[in-house]
Amino acid sequence: MKGSLTLIRRLALGLSTTLALTLAHAEEALSIKVGATATGAPFTFLDLKTGSIQGMMIDSIEAAAKAAGLTVEIQQNSFAALIPSLTAEKIDVISAGMLRTEERAKVVDFSDPVYAYGEGLLVAADDQSHYPDLAALKGQVIGVQAGTTFYDMLVKLGIFSEIRTYDSVADMARDIALGRVKAGIGDQPILAYQIRQKAFRGVKLAEGYKPSRSGDVCFVVRKGDTALRDRLNKAIATLKADGTLKTIQQRWGI
Repeated sequence: MKGSLTLIRRLALGLSTTLALTLAHAEEALSIKVGATATGAPFTFLDLKTGSIQGMMIDSIEAAAKAAGLTVEIQQNSFAALIPSLTAEKIDVISAGMLRTEERAKVVDFSDPVYAYGEGLLVAADDQSHYPDLAALKGQVIGVQAGTTFYDMLVKLGIFSEIRTYDSVADMARDIALGRVKAGIGDQPILAYQIRQKAFRGVKLAEGYKPSRSGDVCFVVRKGDTALRDRLNKAIATLKADGTLKTIQQRWGI
């Protein structure tokens, strides 16, 4: 009888230990690390008052995570480091102003679209020239943020005397205002938001400019991580259906 009780206690202890480990692993699986940039307002940016990354894509991933039964940990990265950090498993998801492209889709997977937009053309505030498209800047020095799809687009056009890359749009805007580059291109919503907030001085969006391309902003996951992608897609569909995504976008003036 004593031996049977001892055996029962051991089995109970083993089951409780197994259950505890299972719950711990489940809790760990429910948390995802999200990479975002500090220089992409209104999509993502560093809020100096709180010291945290904020923005439309932060609100969107947090809402999607809640709908999907996930919790998020936001990590700051430079834009160019986002995909390398994802493939190196330092983060699980990218939530930033990153457009889906064929080249990127070769190394990462994209969720369904969260938002869509094209590029904007930034010029000096006193520039009165008309720029209907990028061909109007043939032979000029033009700026672009490093690691963006717009850089590849400019290189492919091959009509500029020089393409200068910048770590942030703010650095590019400063050089345009100072006359170091003729113009720069970037995410139109980001440029418009920064100008409205008076974060960029001495520059403006070129009126009448028509974007060369329009793209989808999505959540980005590691190649082959279909479980997480499908979970996020289901959440995106829910947020679109109940109006949550639209409310978030309106909150950020997009």
